[in-house]
Amino acid sequence: MKRLLIDGQLVETERTVDSINPATGAVVGTAADATPEQVTAAVKAARRAFDETDWSTNVEFRVRCLNQLHEALVKHMEEFRELTIAEVGHPRQITDGPALGSPIGLVKYYADLLGEYSFTQDLGVAEAFGRPNKRWIEREPAGVVSAIVAYNYPTQLALAKLAPALAAGCTVILKGAPDTPLLALALGELILNETDIPAGVVNVITAVDVEASEVLTTHPDVDMITFTGSTAVGRRIMEVASRTLKKTFLELGGKSALVVLDDADLDLAAMMAAFTICSHAGQGCAITSRLVVPRELHDAVVEKVTGMLAAVKVGDPSDPETYMGPLISEKQRDKVDAIVQRAIADGATLVAGGKKVDPGFFYEPTLLANVDQDSEIAQEEIFGPVLVVIPHDGDDDAVKIANNSIFGLSGAVISASDDRALAVARRIRTGTLSVNGGMYFAPDAPFGGYKQSGIGRESGIAGLEEFLEIKTIALPA
Repeated sequence: MKRLLIDGQLVETERTVDSINPATGAVVGTAADATPEQVTAAVKAARRAFDETDWSTNVEFRVRCLNQLHEALVKHMEEFRELTIAEVGHPRQITDGPALGSPIGLVKYYADLLGEYSFTQDLGVAEAFGRPNKRWIEREPAGVVSAIVAYNYPTQLALAKLAPALAAGCTVILKGAPDTPLLALALGELILNETDIPAGVVNVITAVDVEASEVLTTHPDVDMITFTGSTAVGRRIMEVASRTLKKTFLELGGKSALVVLDDADLDLAAMMAAFTICSHAGQGCAITSRLVVPRELHDAVVEKVTGMLAAVKVGDPSDPETYMGPLISEKQRDKVDAIVQRAIADGATLVAGGKKVDPGFFYEPTLLANVDQDSEIAQEEIFGPVLVVIPHDGDDDAVKIANNSIFGLSGAVISASDDRALAVARRIRTGTLSVNGGMYFAPDAPFGGYKQSGIGRESGIAGLEEFLEIKTIALPA
């Protein structure tokens, strides 16, 4: 059984949860399931470590510990790779990228950034009441952080929170997702065994019980919450956190649009649309799940995308040739199928897919055409390999359709003209955008959304500063 990490000790529990391989339905392993009392103990440990050790002020020590963590992750990468494939269903193809390799790089990025980042800023001298005053800003760690991650990219999400929080000088309680508990707890073991991070600075728990989880969002010793997950849960976290006015970072849902203009390379557009929606079986908040195409090109684009989807290899994620693996659970697959069947009943045209595939929790890559932009399937985040095609009547209409969403996380624009594509992209209210195939995702690039896609940014300098408070100080000059 994988155990909790609380105050520098690996802790067993009476309650446990099985981790299920989504490709087979078999049990991968058993994880500890924390009680409310154990979560409270983790919060208390983080509070003590922040208040009573020099972690928050010793920058050189933090750099050393982050480098140790990076080295340990590189050393044990193959073990984490196999666990990622088995527990999450990530195809082996993407474990060198966003599933594992890229997030390991995040740790090194923040170790290097911390070595050169200035926590002070001189504001110069200003006169007040006839007397000159020397003023400056000091950036200080926010304090005790509850970091709550989703199941779809558990290692990426954990390290995107943990690395900048530790770099800032915060202490952390990391909560793994109930569907992928083993990876979170394995990270806790690595931190305990192969770094000098002091007891209590990082605590790692998994908890299925809602009461146990809510300790992380309501406890008065928690100063900040960083959460990645659904918008519905994000709203709930924001509500309960408001009782103590905790600083809150939310990275939530998306229903991003891939906008194709009338001069676009349709082969490029079809390839991007098909392979993006099948990436990790559509289980990504930034995936472009709405394909917005010129009305006169609708049928041509649909035909090309259908051909591309047929070329996607779906199957065993451990096979190096597999591009798309399973959904995370039977429950998630049922949810995806139900919304697809409702869309068909409401008038959308099923062009490809729309069926469950056994064994495991697979779902066929699915394409729906002639979709109403206001329909449920065009508005709700599905988290499955389901692409909807919506016709537009020119650039202005395409922008309106792209912005017709409560979400604003990502998107893409394709045109023969970079200038034209950029002009459209700048009018779309979203936090990240790919123009003509450009890749924005990197450790130094801030990631986050507008509207109900969240609050704040991860990665880059902005990601570090989410975990810092600003203190302004003045002295008589």
